[in-house]
Amino acid sequence: MLTILRQNIWRVAKRDFSRAWAHTSSVHSVNEQDVEHFTKILSSPSSVISTLSPSFSSSSDLENFNADWMGKYKGHATTVLKPRTTEEVSKILKYCWERQIHVVPQGGNTGLVGGSVPIQDELVISLSNLSKVRSFDPVSGILVADAGCVLESLSEHIAPHGFIMPLDLGAKGSCQIGGNVATNAGGLRLLRYGSLHGTVLGLEVVLPDGTVLDQLSTMRKDNTGYDLKQLFIGSEGTIGIITGVSILTPPAPKSTNNVVLALPSFSNVIPVFKATRQHLSEVLSAFEYFDRTAYDLALKHGHAAPFPAEEVEGAECYVLLETSGGKKEHDDEKINTLLETLLSDEDSLILTGTLSQSPSQFASLWAIREGLTEAVSKEGKAYKYDISVPVSSFAEVVGTVRARCEEKGLISRGLVKHVIGYGHVGDGNLHLNVIASEYNDEVAQTLEPFVYEVVASHRGSISAEHGIGVMKTHALKYSKDAISRQWMRKIKDIFDSKGIMNPGKVLE
Repeated sequence: MLTILRQNIWRVAKRDFSRAWAHTSSVHSVNEQDVEHFTKILSSPSSVISTLSPSFSSSSDLENFNADWMGKYKGHATTVLKPRTTEEVSKILKYCWERQIHVVPQGGNTGLVGGSVPIQDELVISLSNLSKVRSFDPVSGILVADAGCVLESLSEHIAPHGFIMPLDLGAKGSCQIGGNVATNAGGLRLLRYGSLHGTVLGLEVVLPDGTVLDQLSTMRKDNTGYDLKQLFIGSEGTIGIITGVSILTPPAPKSTNNVVLALPSFSNVIPVFKATRQHLSEVLSAFEYFDRTAYDLALKHGHAAPFPAEEVEGAECYVLLETSGGKKEHDDEKINTLLETLLSDEDSLILTGTLSQSPSQFASLWAIREGLTEAVSKEGKAYKYDISVPVSSFAEVVGTVRARCEEKGLISRGLVKHVIGYGHVGDGNLHLNVIASEYNDEVAQTLEPFVYEVVASHRGSISAEHGIGVMKTHALKYSKDAISRQWMRKIKDIFDSKGIMNPGKVLE
């Protein structure tokens, strides 16, 4: 059945690619002469990996570049280039523009929607060798780095200066800052530090024809006309390749705490969130939600329970909140006052709570939330929908999708095992997971377009973090009306009139 699903995904991808292909007057695949030319452009022979090269050793060298990490999307690229400088990227794109060779920019390749892998035999440009920190100002906290720098490496670079990166992701050990910007990644602490649209100060971008657009400003205030960098944040490599990023990093907190709370009802989530924001105000850095089934799966697959089972027997859901402040005594007082308030009412908003008492317990509580993705993968085959809807609708959306699966007999026949929800309350990002026993046509057809219709009914977004990629091009209409899509296409055409950049992604 997995083979059948992949064939179906390929058919969708092929349809999307065909439309992108039709947008160009003629398209060329990479040939031996192209590879020879690329070898002259790049400074190191190891920067060219190609089945068309005499020195090519094994097809396994290309496997990781041709498939996404979930194994859902697979291309047939014959050639991968790994430039080391912006100048090399510029020369590559100039040549591809003239030859009309389709290009797929690739960072850490950790996305969930197939946005960074080829669909057919496009040229892959990996940014992994663009990995230098260009500058860091320990006074302002402004970091300028190559796009291929791994997020965790950047965190380690600025940590001795007392700063942290403004985003934190589960894939921080492999995702790259250029890819983060290209997909407008949000992460766990958007509530405190905001989105990349606010923290990115400037970008260096190589346009499809090889022109270098230098918008790598380190100024926090620049009110000189159109803010062009915003077009590239979330563009998924469809209008240019980000090669450099200037980003504002916040000071590292002097004190951190976290708490896991068990709630008797989902209806208590918003009152608890309101009380939390009122009491913790400026030190609140995260407020995460997970339903009971998600919590149970985390415990089933190895995470330590933060409460005795009898204390949370009636819990319907859980929240994890984190504080990041400048003085431990001040933060502790705020948290204790909050917990007293939540427990003091006759109709208590929470059943119980666990406040971390040590760094190891802090990590253990976060591990429950961060381990949900792995727990889901161990439980079965997941259909993942990274959506945004009003927080008050989280449980309703999950319940509606579960009811749909029940109505179609998927649960009674064992085709679907669980429908769970977890996510970021602070920004309305719900991770809806339908866990199936196997990938199956019937399950897929039951969920789509139904899930997108549910999101549209709440005026939500079909993609809250990972972008559109190839997975959701057909569903963009559920979040963007015809006029919006028309102007997105016009912007694409202005920058990439030949349609060589990441074809089949974002737009049909």
